[in-house]
Amino acid sequence: MTEPRKDGSASQLLIDVGPLLVFFIANFFAPVAPALKIFVATGAFMAAMVAAMIYSALRFHRISPMLWFSGVLVVVMGGVTLWLHNETFIKMKPTLYYLFIAAILAFGLVKDKPLLKRVLGSTYPGLDETGWRKLTRNWAIFFACMAVLNEAVWRNSSTDFWVGFKLWGAIPLTFVFAAANLPMLLKHGLNNEEATPHEPGPVE
Repeated sequence: MTEPRKDGSASQLLIDVGPLLVFFIANFFAPVAPALKIFVATGAFMAAMVAAMIYSALRFHRISPMLWFSGVLVVVMGGVTLWLHNETFIKMKPTLYYLFIAAILAFGLVKDKPLLKRVLGSTYPGLDETGWRKLTRNWAIFFACMAVLNEAVWRNSSTDFWVGFKLWGAIPLTFVFAAANLPMLLKHGLNNEEATPHEPGPVE
């Protein structure tokens, strides 16, 4: 009974992180002039995101709302980046994603309907309603902070540094934050043996 869950977790990780890794690799190893690498990486990112969506549909027979939103945002912002030959748009894409997710989570809290429960219910078995509210609040704050951080990084650093930050900064921060919530969640009924720290949606 454990192997399917492990395989599913590995597949989900590939969907969440794979496109960003493709973006990173293409930006640093594309055989083009340095000024053009970000545009090659953007095209590769768009293709990888579409591939991730197709893989999700084939592997899990569904595409999550988060993945739909992230995929559409990548294609739209990436398309504008390539069309206008302006890297600002792809750099702003994570900010828009983070703000949108933070707003959705905050709206759910205001309506007393923690939306994370619908997305990650099977990931945190046994978690009570108070735990879901706290987890939703924490992620809303985290995503709002990540939006501010992304803006600060891309506006005050080189393109290569920003791309590196997405891989070596944003991804570790996201997974560390997911794991940091476990002590609080354990106090609210989380079944530790079945729980796997997870972030709500693809890593941006």
